[in-house]
Amino acid sequence: MKEINITTTIEVFDGIQNLPLEIQSLMHQAIETRKNAYAPYSRFRVGAAILLDNGKIVLGSNQENAAYPSGLCAERVAIFQAGAIYPNAKIVKLAITAASDTNPTLSPIPPCGACRQSIAEYEFKQDIPIEIYFMGESGEVYKSNSINNLLPLSFDKTSL
Repeated sequence: MKEINITTTIEVFDGIQNLPLEIQSLMHQAIETRKNAYAPYSRFRVGAAILLDNGKIVLGSNQENAAYPSGLCAERVAIFQAGAIYPNAKIVKLAITAASDTNPTLSPIPPCGACRQSIAEYEFKQDIPIEIYFMGESGEVYKSNSINNLLPLSFDKTSL
């Protein structure tokens, strides 16, 4: 038997005001689009903003459905929209923010497992890492330089 140690590195910013200006703008766009979330069941609103290598910004908010598996998270709404509208562009940066209508969301909220897998698919496809910034409704912002920090030992097409 052998042991594998996996290390994750996350950078922590005290707040939006401590981010680089380009990322502050991206996060503010994610905050604004979070307000467009359709979340009548969970009352948990998520906004995502993607910066593409062509300079375009693509936004997404979570969209729920009474048949729970039919909804879609903000991250995947934005990623799939980017893939549909700009199929040859690469995702450079992703900003995510989450807020609850019922409880303060003061800790950074990372992407769920399904979103991590979707991010991994695009990162693998484009062969460059995607910087991921995520936060709650306020407070600290976490930065991962690649989905590999959030989803080590990922599943991709090489496994098929």
